[in-house]
Amino acid sequence: MKRTLPLLALCLLPALPSQAAEPPRVVADILPVHSLVARVMQGAGEPVLLLPPGADAHGHAMRPSEAQLLESAGLVVWVGPELTPWLERALAALAQDADRLALMDAPGVMHLEMREGAVFGAHDHGAHDDHGHAEEAAHDDHGHAHDGEDPHVWLDPRNAQAMVAAIAEQLAGLDPERAELYAANAAAAQAELRALEEELAATLAPLAGTGFVVLHDAFHYFEARFGVEAAGAVSASDAAAPGAARIAEINTLLGGEGVACIFAEPQQSGALVEQLAAESGARLGLLDPLGAALEPGAGLYPALMRDMAAAMTDCLGGGA
Repeated sequence: MKRTLPLLALCLLPALPSQAAEPPRVVADILPVHSLVARVMQGAGEPVLLLPPGADAHGHAMRPSEAQLLESAGLVVWVGPELTPWLERALAALAQDADRLALMDAPGVMHLEMREGAVFGAHDHGAHDDHGHAEEAAHDDHGHAHDGEDPHVWLDPRNAQAMVAAIAEQLAGLDPERAELYAANAAAAQAELRALEEELAATLAPLAGTGFVVLHDAFHYFEARFGVEAAGAVSASDAAAPGAARIAEINTLLGGEGVACIFAEPQQSGALVEQLAAESGARLGLLDPLGAALEPGAGLYPALMRDMAAAMTDCLGGGA
C-alpha cells in the first residue's frame, strides 16, 4: 500500500536552498580593464575579453565572434569612446539591452590633457591638481567633458582604485546577491593597488630626470604618477601616423643630450622606431600599455605595471 506524508508533515520539511542566479555576463574592452573586472568578480564568475591581445584599441575592426560577445553581454565595461570610438558605434548597434560602464566617467578617475606636438615641455601635464592630475573642474556638471583629454587613464594606479570601486558598484546593482563579495574584492584590490604604487615609486625614483621618447603618447598617466617624464612622442595619443615634420622634430630631439632611450610598442609597427634609434644611437626599449604578452586575468594589471617599470629601468638605466 502506497504511503503518503500528511500535508502538515510536508509543510514542516526543511526548504531546499534556492539556486543562486548566474552572475551577469560581463564583457571588458581591453586587457587592463578585463583584469580589474576579473579581480572584482573573483569567486563569482569570469568576464569576457573583447579585444584580442595585440589588437590596436584605437582602430580595431570587429570580427563576427566579437560582435556576438556584445550581443550576449549583460554589462559592457570599457574605457570610453575617447579610446575606442569604433566600439561606441558597435554598442549602439549590438548591445542595446546591455548595461554599460565607461570608466572615463567613473567617480574619482582623474584626467590629464593630451599633449600637443612631438616635443613635450617639462612636466607638461595640462591643468593639475596637487597630485599632478588634471583638475576635475575641467569636466562639465555631469563629468563627461573629455574633449582633449588623454584616454589612457588605467595607467595611473590611483585611477585603477577608482575603477574597481565603480565596477563593484555596477555589479552589485545587477547582482545584489553577490554585492558583499564584489565590495570585499574591490576593497582588497584597492589595498593591493596602493602597495603596487609604493613599490613602483621606489623602483622608478632613480630614473627621475632621464629623458626618453615613446612611440605614441600613451604613457602620460604613468609618467605623471611616478615622475618619469617623456621628452616627446613619435605619434600623438591616438596613434595616428606621424608626418615628416613631426619625425624631423623627434630626430632633432634624439640627437640632443639627455634623451637616453626610445620605446616601441607591440601593438604598432616598430620599423620607424628602430630606424630612429639606429640613426640617433639611442637605446631601444619596448613599452606595452595593454599587456599583450601577459596572461589575461586578475593578475595582469599589476604584472603590466611592473613590466613597464622594469622596461624603463632596463632602457633608461642602460641595462640590457
